[in-house]
Amino acid sequence: MSLEKSAPEGLGELMEPLGDGRFRFACHPGVPCFNECCRDLTLLLTPYDLLRLEQCLSLESGELLDRYTEARPDERRGLPMVYLRMDENEEKTCPYLSPRGCSVYAHRPSACRTYPLARASRSHRVHGTVLENYFVLREKHCRGFEEDRSFSAEEWVRDQGLEPYHEMNNAWMEIVTDSRLHGGLPMRQQQMFYMASYDLDRFREFVFGSRFLQLFELGPGEADSAKENGEELLRLALRWLRFSLLNEGPLKVRKEVEERYKGGTR
Repeated sequence: MSLEKSAPEGLGELMEPLGDGRFRFACHPGVPCFNECCRDLTLLLTPYDLLRLEQCLSLESGELLDRYTEARPDERRGLPMVYLRMDENEEKTCPYLSPRGCSVYAHRPSACRTYPLARASRSHRVHGTVLENYFVLREKHCRGFEEDRSFSAEEWVRDQGLEPYHEMNNAWMEIVTDSRLHGGLPMRQQQMFYMASYDLDRFREFVFGSRFLQLFELGPGEADSAKENGEELLRLALRWLRFSLLNEGPLKVRKEVEERYKGGTR
């Protein structure tokens, strides 16, 4: 399905393929429509988006989820997806919007960084490399297109600091979009998916408060890194999801555990 068809209602017809071209755009307080795009949004948050917001706001993952998000099931896969909850005011503004602009700008979600572009990505069936296409989203209210600055897609990605977001988001989307999950998951696996994707503090408790480290073979220093570093913990969570939901990936059961199960003992 193309991005134009899968985009939220009303946005598909506003998308223009960028191809190898360039686009003019800038957003700053001097643009007449400044902050207009931060209202009444359907903003999907990825695991890395949430991690960066936790770091910015100094919140535990559970508190962030309770205060600022809502979970909805994905219609095609039945997986729980997390969206930013708009403020309950007349304009339904983003909870991080201030008179001076975005109060979490350095840690803003990937969709905000990508705008006014929209990105469609997929893995090459043979080589596994990520293939991507960009579209320009020309909303009628946006005056940023009248500015003089010009970008290619690659220049925009660098300018907006999207590289680490793409790395993490690609790994997560490979799991989410895998055709083996299209039939839906049992409730227990949905809960596993939610914890590892979004509630990283609870996933950390799971790793270090259960038999996880006795069951799985981690590299030297990997456990310590995951305990102290949110990015490394998320990488471990994504590897565990790939193992648990798709029965594949680099995370391996310890040899002695595998042999014990093969021998019929536990």
